[in-house]
Parts: sequence; C-alpha cells; structure tokens
Amino acid sequence: MRMLLPLRPLCFVASATVVSLPAHAAGGHFDVDDATVAETGHCQYETWLARAPSARTTLFHVGPACRVGPVELGVNLDHAETRSEHHDSLGPQLKWVADPLIDKLSAGVVVAAAFDVKHGGRPWKTAYVPLTWWVADRLWVHANAGADWAASGERTRRLGLSAEWAASDRLTVIAERITYASSWTSRLGARVTLTEAISVDFSAARFSSGAAGASRVYVIGLNHDFAR
Repeated sequence: MRMLLPLRPLCFVASATVVSLPAHAAGGHFDVDDATVAETGHCQYETWLARAPSARTTLFHVGPACRVGPVELGVNLDHAETRSEHHDSLGPQLKWVADPLIDKLSAGVVVAAAFDVKHGGRPWKTAYVPLTWWVADRLWVHANAGADWAASGERTRRLGLSAEWAASDRLTVIAERITYASSWTSRLGARVTLTEAISVDFSAARFSSGAAGASRVYVIGLNHDFAR
C-alpha cells in the first residue's frame, strides 16, 4: 500500500480544517500509511473522489510523488466543496523508510504540510512514524504514531492501525481505525489490481468528532506507478 497522507475529515467543512489536513494514504486514500516508498527510478500518482452525503461534502485529491535518492517526494492537491463554499489546499510531503528486518518489518518518517490556496496563512503540518509488519505472505499490519498541527498552532495526536489481506492476486481487503484532528475514523475497503502498475480502490468509512457528530464517507480512487 502506498498512501501519501491521510484523508481529510470531510465533516469539518464548516471550518478550515477540511482543507488543512494533509492527505495521504496505505496507498491511495486509506488514512493509515504503510512503511513503503516508490521503487528507485519510479514515480506514482494517487487520485480519489470522496463523498460525505449527510454533510453534502465532496473532496477531490491528486497526489503525485517520485523516488529521489533514499526518499519519496510528493505534492498533495485537494479541492473540497459543500453546498455553499469550496476550499483548495496544496502542500509538499517527504517520506523515508528503512527495513531493519527485510521482508518482516519496515519503519519510516513522514512529514508534510498543506497550505490554504485561497486564504493563505500558516499551513497545517503533519509528522508521524509509519510501521509495517509482514505477518504472513498475504497479511500485513500497519501502524502510525505522530501528531498534527493546525494553522492555529493547536497540536493533536495521530494514532492508527490497519490490516491488509491479499485475498487473491488481484483483490486486497483493507480495514483500519485511526484518530487524528480530534476525530475517529473506521474504514473498510478493497483494492483491485488491474495491471502491475494500476489499481482501483473503494471504501466506506464512519467518521466521528465531537464537533460534527458522525457521518458516512464513501471513496473511489485510482493509483498508478510508473518508471520515469
């Protein structure tokens, strides 16, 4: 799985939070990141469309990234819309990963920022450690631990856990639970591999926060890896 940064909480559209959260995902739109990077000489892009029907909110994301030496450098662009307004955010991301136990355990560091394109101001910032444990040939467990800093300077914790099971050569099932930006998200989804380089994601999630209550979020995404 290759995420670029976690999916923004769509129910926060009433405030600037919806455009401030850097987005990355276990690849694609999934919020819990994995400890992998693109192969040497490769680039990738991840794009997805998310919809929260009860909040009447839509989010479109594009996130290209390339392997540069030992790190993966990426850019995240997001456009969020409600009935009455829209927001755009743009920001960089850096990811570094090491494999202390080859094919068993990987760990890394991710740092990212997201700037409000329309209103400017201070960026939303994220820093966390992704871990990936290869439990078996077709089962992986991912964990994230870190923090987010809102434009106001408020700091909140980021903790997440997910399991990824390859049901077949073409179908992978992913379940995750994460807290960030003072909210909780539970997600169940799947990835369908179309070719060695292209895959499609689907998921349904329950997002909840003290300020916005609970909401369902549905996502469809496309991932493409290619040699540059």
